[in-house]
Amino acid sequence: MEKKETLFIAFSTQKGGVGKTTLTVLAASYLHYVKGYNVAVVDCDYPQFSIADMRRRDVEQVMKDNHYKRMAHVQFTAIGKNAWQVEECSSVDAIAKAEQLQTDGELDFIFFDLPGTMNAAGVVKTLASMDYIFVPITADRVVLESTLQFATTLHDNLITTGKSNIKSLQLVWNMVDGREKSDLYHAYDHAIEELGLQVMETVLPDSKRFRREMTGGHKPVFRSTLFPVDKSLLKGSNIEELVTEFCQIVKR
Repeated sequence: MEKKETLFIAFSTQKGGVGKTTLTVLAASYLHYVKGYNVAVVDCDYPQFSIADMRRRDVEQVMKDNHYKRMAHVQFTAIGKNAWQVEECSSVDAIAKAEQLQTDGELDFIFFDLPGTMNAAGVVKTLASMDYIFVPITADRVVLESTLQFATTLHDNLITTGKSNIKSLQLVWNMVDGREKSDLYHAYDHAIEELGLQVMETVLPDSKRFRREMTGGHKPVFRSTLFPVDKSLLKGSNIEELVTEFCQIVKR
């Protein structure tokens, strides 16, 4: 049986607070723990290394809390593999780190969490090495303008010129307030398409559940590097729909 190539994926943008790190974690965990893919994450978002830091918090919580310890035992026994691996490095060394991870084991996806600026050393070169880039956007005008500039720059300078490995760049609406008029988003989508950019059909709601991590109160977990979204929180989050559309786009 022919081995599938490992795909390099980034949820990336140059605007902070739009959800690139959260979406990276949610996608990685759902693909690895629920869909059965083998996933790793390269965290090069210096200096905070948010995903690596989240993994440390998750492991600490599991080690000290019997409730989560039992959850982890049941899950990892059922799936027959360990948690997805996360490695810290600089954006300059990101591709070398990913290639090292490839040689250590068979991986379907390696996700990259990059700094929120194209000016950081190595970011543009690393983005050019991605197979697929997903760009979170929100309806905030300042965020939208900045994000579209980022996406257009990648599209015009890397994708259409053939100077990259990028097969597709997709925008994804995140933090969408259900009270906002749908025709507003249709207008935005039309303007985005005029720029030659593509938008995913899946829309992610603005919901506090996206920030819910493991707590001493043992409430259902949404965002975790060790567990997928709890089934009781999945409905209405559109995470399952996002991953399904993601797999269609990347042809996996």
